[in-house]
Amino acid sequence: MRPPVVIILGETSVAIARQIQAALPAATIYGLAGRTQSVDVPYANFGDTVRELFSKGTPIIGICAAGILIRSLATLLTDKRAEPPVIVVADDGSAVVPLLGGLTGANELATTIARALDTNAAITATGQLRFNIVLEAPPRGYRLVNPEHAKAFTSDLISGATVRLLGDASWLSQSNLPFTTDGTHTIEVSDRPVAGSATHLVYQPVVVPGKLAIVGTGPGAAEWMSPEVKAMLQAATDLVGYKTYLDLVGAFAQGKRHESDNRVELDRARQALELAAEGRSVVVVSSGDPGIYAMAAAVFEVIDREANPAWQQLEIHVAPGISAMQAAAAAIGAPLGHDFCAISLSDILKPWSVIEERIALAAQADFAMAFYNPVSKQRTWQLDKAKEILMKWRSPATPVVLARNLGRSGQSVQVIALDQLTAAHADMRTVLLIGSSKTRTIARADGNVWVYTPRHYEG
Repeated sequence: MRPPVVIILGETSVAIARQIQAALPAATIYGLAGRTQSVDVPYANFGDTVRELFSKGTPIIGICAAGILIRSLATLLTDKRAEPPVIVVADDGSAVVPLLGGLTGANELATTIARALDTNAAITATGQLRFNIVLEAPPRGYRLVNPEHAKAFTSDLISGATVRLLGDASWLSQSNLPFTTDGTHTIEVSDRPVAGSATHLVYQPVVVPGKLAIVGTGPGAAEWMSPEVKAMLQAATDLVGYKTYLDLVGAFAQGKRHESDNRVELDRARQALELAAEGRSVVVVSSGDPGIYAMAAAVFEVIDREANPAWQQLEIHVAPGISAMQAAAAAIGAPLGHDFCAISLSDILKPWSVIEERIALAAQADFAMAFYNPVSKQRTWQLDKAKEILMKWRSPATPVVLARNLGRSGQSVQVIALDQLTAAHADMRTVLLIGSSKTRTIARADGNVWVYTPRHYEG
C-alpha cells in the first residue's frame, strides 16, 4: 500500500488530521490553499486532487462529508479489485467510514484510524462483520483461483450455508467461517491445479519473493524522514539495525526489532538478507543516507562476497535519506555550495596512509570537505593530524563548521577558524565541514554567522 494522504478543507480539521498522522506516520496531510496553514502539502482544487491521488493508487482519508468524496470519485469507479482505500472521517473524529477499497485494505486502515480517535469504524461489509474475513482478498502468500465466485459464495454463507475446509491455512481456520465436516460448500487450500465452482473456492499458496529495503532516516529528527521511508518502516515485518537507530524510528520498530552492535555491519547485513530470503519484508535502518558511510554498501558487499542464489531473487531497494553533511550545511548556510568531498577519518576499514593522502590531495584541489567519524574514544589523534595536513594548503582563518547531534536533543552547530580546531571539539556524533579557500562567513545581527561557498570563481 502506498503512503496514505489525509485531505482536509479547513484549519479546524488539522488537529484530527494530526491524530491520524500519529497513528499512520507515513501519511501526508493535504490542506486547501487559503483555508489551511499548518499542513504538509497545500492544494488548489479538492476534486482534481482526490481524483489524481485515486488514479495513482494512493489511499485517501478525507476529513469531510462523505458526499463530496463520492461525487468527486464517481466517474473513476471501474474495478473494485484495483481501487485504493477511500475513508471518510467526521470533522470531530466521531465517525470513521470506509467508502471504497474493501479488497485493498480499507477496513483494516479504518480500524487503525478509529482506534487512534477512540471510536469505532463503521464497517459495512457483511462478510467481514460476520466472519472477520474477506474471501475475495486472501493475505500475502495466497491466490484465489476463482475470484468470480467469491461474492456469491459469501452470500450463501450469510444465508446459512456451511463450509468444510480441505487443506490448512491459519488465516482461514482462525476466522469465524461456519466450518463443519459436512459443509454444503467447500474451501480448499492446495498447491495442485484444482477447478473451483460457485460452491467451491480454491486458494493456492504462491511463492512470495522477499523484500529488502535499506533506508536512511536522516540525522534524527522525525520531520527529516521521507514519506517513502516511513511507508517502508510501517509495512515491514522486520527492522534490522543498530539499537540507537532503531530507537530513532520509535513506534515503527515495535515488535519488529533485530538490534545489534554498531561494529558488526556485515553480520547485520547477512541477518537482513537471510530474513528476506524467508519471504519477509525487511528494512535495514541507517541514520543519515544509507549509501553514505552506512548500511547499503555493507549489504551489497555481503551479496558480492557470498553469492547466495536465494539473495539474487530478492527485491532490494535503497531509500535515500538526508545525510549529516547536508543537514550540517543547511543549519549554517551553504558551505557545500561548490565542489566538495567527504572523507571518513576512521582507519578501521582503511589505512591511515590512504586517508592522509586523500586529505592532502583534496586540500590541494581546493575542495570544501566533510569529515565523518572525526574522533572516537580510541581514536583521538587523527583529527589533529588532518588539521596539520590542511594547514599546509588552507588559511588559518578557514571556516570550520562543527555540527553535533543534528536533529536530536542537544543539537549544536558552531563555527571556528581552522587554527582553533582540536580533537576536543568533536566526537563520533559530530560532522565537520572544512571550507575551501573561497568559503566565506557573513556576520548576523544576533552575533552568529552564516557560512557559504560561492558558486562561481571570480574572473
